[in-house]
Amino acid sequence: MAGEPTTPICGHLDQVRRVTPDSTDSCPACVANGDTWVHLRECQTCGHIGCCDSSRNQHATAHRTTTGHPLIRSYEPGETWWWCYEDQISFDVEGTPPARAA
Repeated sequence: MAGEPTTPICGHLDQVRRVTPDSTDSCPACVANGDTWVHLRECQTCGHIGCCDSSRNQHATAHRTTTGHPLIRSYEPGETWWWCYEDQISFDVEGTPPARAA
């Protein structure tokens, strides 16, 4: 059924909101600091775009630490995976297109 997670199951999908990303192609905090990033992640509670943990500043995880928002998804073109900080699992939500088109 579309919109259902594939195994494993995350217990925080009830916190997913329809979000509008606060950036279309960059980590705003890195841009403000004059830094670069490796990959982008989108918060599924508020739409915040932050850089991944392979990036020097790890803004996506910093956002999670500050807000407690449990779910992010890849904001890389064509990627569909999600990550739950609380359950420490990566998963796909069947039938959900990538956050950004390839």
